[in-house]
Formats: sequence, structure tokens, C-alpha cells
Amino acid sequence: MKIKEKVIEKLLWFSSFVTILTTLGIIWVLIFETVQFFGEVPILDFLTDTQWTPLFTQKHFGILPLLSGTLLTTFIAISVALPIGLAIAIYLNEYASSKFRQTVKPMLELLAAVPTVVYGYFALLFVTPLLQTFIPNLSGFNALSPGIVMGIMIIPLISSLSEDAMYSVPRYLREGALALGSTRLQTALKVVVPAASSGIIASVILAVSRAIGETMIVAIAAGQQPRLTLNPLVPVETITAYIVQVSLGDVPHGSVEYRTIFAAGMALFVLTFILNNISFWLRRKFREVYE
Repeated sequence: MKIKEKVIEKLLWFSSFVTILTTLGIIWVLIFETVQFFGEVPILDFLTDTQWTPLFTQKHFGILPLLSGTLLTTFIAISVALPIGLAIAIYLNEYASSKFRQTVKPMLELLAAVPTVVYGYFALLFVTPLLQTFIPNLSGFNALSPGIVMGIMIIPLISSLSEDAMYSVPRYLREGALALGSTRLQTALKVVVPAASSGIIASVILAVSRAIGETMIVAIAAGQQPRLTLNPLVPVETITAYIVQVSLGDVPHGSVEYRTIFAAGMALFVLTFILNNISFWLRRKFREVYE
């Protein structure tokens, strides 16, 4: 083996080792601080208390209000992104010309490159006032606006990855459906989409994980009021927004209030870990192999 190839092999091994070591380090810090947190706060209170007020005089450590805020904004985002992203993917794959597809797809993916702080102020200063003209009782900070804007942000994830999955469906499946008299829409909905379902599901799960972990949009536009509610018109607080709030505050290092960051982070880690495993399982279960 040439010296050059050996150097490249060692560099690749070192890169992999650093990545694994970094991941293990993050997990170790999370576990270490979380165990110390649960040494002071009963885990049952953390999982069942309906109030989250660790920075107040009367302290409550129930994660449910932060969890409900996170899931509410994520649900709104997916409700916006899934139909639009899937429609774009079907159009680009089945109806658009090759030249149009090659031009529009990169432009669409530019949405993912916009800084999230810009999306946050777009939600606060444009989307919320616009929605208030239709919904007068909408609060200045609410879950609806950041949820919609997060949906816009993750549209490229769903549309681009779904279109790639549809593009990999063998052409003879389309031609067979068209030869049997199916229209383009019937071919797309009854042949191409089911055949590409594993890739489409993976793109949706990835978009959900992205929405759950989004920080700046919800920190700016959703408000910082942890409450257990499914009402999108009132202020809420998500797990990531709380972590930002405490990280930028004057909470003493090593206090139980400080360790709430890691307990909330661990809850977020477990949530995204479960979603990633579901995505992996779905991809294996529904994966189609064509010859």
C-alpha cells in the first residue's frame, strides 16, 4: 500500500474516532449532570408535575409544559410542511421538465440556508401581525406563528429528500401504470409514492427531528411562558427555548436550576433518539429493492 493511501486511511480513522469520542463525551456530560439533578428532584415529579417554574420562588420541575410546547409547535410545522413539501416533490418528479427541476430544486433548498434567527424575527414581526388581522385574539407571542415558519423552514427537507426517493423509483413501474391507462396523477399517488414510501417517511421523521430541535425561532416568537396547553394562540415555551433562557441568565453554576438545562436536554435527546430509531425501523420495514 502506498504511503499516501496509508495517510488517508489514518486520517479517515482519526475523523471517525473524534466523532465517536465527541458523541460519547456529550452523552457522558448529559448523564452525569442529569443524575445529579435527579438526586435533588424526584423523577416522578419531573415526569408528572404540570408546572415548570425552577426559576421562581415556588419551584416546580414538571417537564410536561415544555414538552407540550415542543410537540405543539412541531405538530404545526409538520402540518404545514408535509402537504406542501410532498406536493412540490410530486410536481418536480412527475410533471416538471428536467431543466425546470434542475433550476428550481437548488433554489428551493436555499430556504434551508437562511439563518434561523431571521426566521424567528420573520415570525414575530411579519407572520404574527398578519395572522392577527384574521385572528384578533392571537397573542403577540404564540405557538402558531413559529410553528408555521418552522414548517416553511423544513419544506426543503421533505420536498428534496422525497423527490430524490421518487426519482429512484424504476421507470418501468411508471410505464406499466401508464400502459394500463392510469393518469399521471394516479401513477404518482398509487405507484410512485407507495414505492418511495420508505424514503418519504425517513424525510418526514428527519423534518420532525429538525423541528423538535429548532431553537431560535421558538425562542424569539413563541414567548417564554411554560404552560401545559394545546392552544396554539397563546404563548408557550419549548425545551430548546428554556435551555437558551437559562444559559443566557445569571443562574449559579452547579445549582439545581443550572442542572435543569441538562435534565431538559436529556429529555430532548431521548425524544430525538426514539424518533431516529423509528425512522431507521420504518426504512428497513418499507424499503423496496428493485432489480
